[in-house]
Amino acid sequence: MKAKGNGSPEQCVENLLLIVRGEVPFERLKGIDATLTDRPSEEAAPLLEADAEWLVETYEPRVSLGSVSMTAELAKAGHFVIGVDAIKQ
Repeated sequence: MKAKGNGSPEQCVENLLLIVRGEVPFERLKGIDATLTDRPSEEAAPLLEADAEWLVETYEPRVSLGSVSMTAELAKAGHFVIGVDAIKQ
């Protein structure tokens, strides 16, 4: 993380989506569930979208979500891109 300039709601949403669940000490639920990437992309997509939506709604109250989408870039390797349309409140 940067020393400055990472407190905007948009940056906080991006940071949240880059965290893997279990990575943050004393906040073990914060982050995306990495076990979802081991599933087939058709099955993982809605679960990852729901997980991202829960994550942002729980940890970033300054933002309301417009939509969440997931794209499998290298699905066999577990590489997914989560797109979020966030609206500042």
